[in-house]
Amino acid sequence: MDIFGDAFSKSFNLIFSFDIDLIEILYLSAKVSLFSLLISCVIGFPLGAFLAIGKFPLRNFIVAFLNSLMGLPPVVVGLIVYLYLSRSGPFGFLGLLYTPSAMVIAQTILIIPIIGSLSCQILEDLDKEYKDLFKSFVIKRSQAISAYLYDARYSLFTVVLAGFGRAVSEVGAVIIVGGNIDHLTRVMTTAIALETSKGELSLAMALGIILLLVSLSINFFVVWIKHIGKVKGYV
Repeated sequence: MDIFGDAFSKSFNLIFSFDIDLIEILYLSAKVSLFSLLISCVIGFPLGAFLAIGKFPLRNFIVAFLNSLMGLPPVVVGLIVYLYLSRSGPFGFLGLLYTPSAMVIAQTILIIPIIGSLSCQILEDLDKEYKDLFKSFVIKRSQAISAYLYDARYSLFTVVLAGFGRAVSEVGAVIIVGGNIDHLTRVMTTAIALETSKGELSLAMALGIILLLVSLSINFFVVWIKHIGKVKGYV
């Protein structure tokens, strides 16, 4: 019990004293996660909209495949990215392995299926509801997609938060391609794993508390956004 009490006490001291190492880890975690999320949204939302509205051969297969990718094992993604970015890999000349860029690539691969699949489901439901109306008014497909995206903005925002939650809590892929190098690629999840294995529970506990608070904040924010959308009649 004294061990846990001491770890909690030291962790709060680190948090409220604005420990330099702690701030550095938090900053890198936020930067990598947000960059991954931005790239995933730029790719995932158009992909989801295309699959939701488009009618073409193999569409159902692609949608099912995208849904299955939501359960990609992070360590497998990390291994694949590692093989491609290693010196003997096709992109080894870029020198991206064990850098934040490699971590962004791995996280982006994990988040895109979440953004694409969930946005596809949301926009497909809207297309079924408004398709005939838009056809009667001879609305262009690009205008219809814009209308869907605007109408579903509250639901899509929860999709973004879900993607961010996946990114900030990821450990398996980023530790393989990032290497958990101090002052370079160490993020919250990898630091927690390392400090726990070393027996340094204070920093691990501090990071764990912050990660838990971030996770809870995201969940509460999602609930709040959904509530606002229901009140306004958009969800």
